[in-house]
Amino acid sequence: MDLDPIVRFSARVEDYIHYRPSYPAGLLTVLESECGLTPHSRIADIGSGTGLLSELFLRFGCEIFGIEPNPDMRSAGERLLAGWPRFHSIDGRAEATTLPASSVDLITAAQSFHWFEVDGARSEFRRILKPEGWAVLVWNERLPGPCFMAGYEDLVRRFGPERPRVDEDRLSRFFGHGDWKLTLLSNQQRFDLEGLRGRFLSSSYAPVRGTRDSAALIEEIDRLFRQYQSNGLVTLLYETRVYTGKL
Repeated sequence: MDLDPIVRFSARVEDYIHYRPSYPAGLLTVLESECGLTPHSRIADIGSGTGLLSELFLRFGCEIFGIEPNPDMRSAGERLLAGWPRFHSIDGRAEATTLPASSVDLITAAQSFHWFEVDGARSEFRRILKPEGWAVLVWNERLPGPCFMAGYEDLVRRFGPERPRVDEDRLSRFFGHGDWKLTLLSNQQRFDLEGLRGRFLSSSYAPVRGTRDSAALIEEIDRLFRQYQSNGLVTLLYETRVYTGKL
């Protein structure tokens, strides 16, 4: 597996488009309350990928600068968000966005902060944020649980040893203090068998489709699905973690 975060999603774009979870609408309410989000806000969405988070803000009315270094993911985002004139796709990265100084009200990063070089990203974000701007880090984290959820996590441990993690020390280093806030929201996805396969294979740590390891994984996913499906569906439960703070 390629360890470079810029290219490692290239073989996963279609699975990412179809099977990755979006973010709950309650996220907008949190950011209105915590960060002063309005439909007039200008947002730099870092690691915007296929546009899952960007689309939520676009529907709210915001202007979005989608910063995405992977050309395949960026192209998918441009295609999927082509109908939104307030979306601007940019070939850049967290440490070098190419945006003007003091140009955005919020910076968001969904499922991407763990790929950043912390000091370089912090410096760049402070440069492009307006003086009262906020940084927002978002993850959909699977909830621990019995039965199906426990079986899914077992597959992650067996087939995804490179799964990235972020600890509180790294977060405090990024924000420059420990006074950031964490808000938790509920989220879920329901999948048929093909959807469950695609969801796992969309992850950065999963084997790439067509490899020997992916064939072995799919056999295990199929077994897990047969064991726990109800009316042809299973449910993945998430906790959407929203970190907000000023830099």
